[in-house]
Amino acid sequence: MSLKEKDEHDHLGWMEGKQLSAIERGYLFTLIWLDKRFRVVDYLEILESLYYRVNLQMPKSHTEQYNLDNKFWYWYPLYALGSFSTIAYVVAALSGALLGFYYTPAVGAAGPGEATIAYSQIAFIMQDLQFGFMLRSIHRWAAQVMTAAVFLHMLRVYFTGAYKEPRELNWLLGIVLISLTMGFGYTGYLLPWDQLAYWAGQIGVEMALSVPLIGEWAAQLVFGGFSLGPPTLQRMYIIHVFLLPFVVTTLIAIHIGIVWMQGIAEPH
Repeated sequence: MSLKEKDEHDHLGWMEGKQLSAIERGYLFTLIWLDKRFRVVDYLEILESLYYRVNLQMPKSHTEQYNLDNKFWYWYPLYALGSFSTIAYVVAALSGALLGFYYTPAVGAAGPGEATIAYSQIAFIMQDLQFGFMLRSIHRWAAQVMTAAVFLHMLRVYFTGAYKEPRELNWLLGIVLISLTMGFGYTGYLLPWDQLAYWAGQIGVEMALSVPLIGEWAAQLVFGGFSLGPPTLQRMYIIHVFLLPFVVTTLIAIHIGIVWMQGIAEPH
């Protein structure tokens, strides 16, 4: 007979008496290990309490008001556009990270009479790199799908009235996100540094210069001057690869967190 005091929270003993799969056992063991050291469960309970306190302040949804069990609109295609755009963003981010291994943001010529280094790198990816054509195509199509999905997602939110109180903050956050999505598309469009990129960049410079009072300052900050050059491509690369991903990822996490707390705005 053991003289050791019985542990009221013998989680491992409780696990032994349950028929658990290897995945479930591994998940619970990891959670128990982390909880003993970092009190994970306590913080999860605090988040759960905050969630229900916030939810009590929310107006009743259509399902709650009429005691409906069939939430068929959760699976309606228009209600999946937010998730669809997030998936497209993840695909674009992963494929873009792989493309970054082979891209150099340099305007100088690769050799006498040759194209710029940036354009030569794109040509190498498309023509010589194994699966390079597929990788860049995935990145390009994911970016286009994300842009379309975000736009349609905001249309759905507008026409179903999901931007109204108490969801107005998330609506404003969505406006910021679609603006940053446009910034993603524009900066990525300039990275190949071909004729299309050059003239798109020139239009951007003219648009910046047309802004009253701060036009010249904006052109120098974003494009590195009043005409295109090496600083322009360098800035586009930094914005596209280092600045926007961190900002957009953070805002998407906040956006999804607010949706989780408030619930999906159902049609009435």
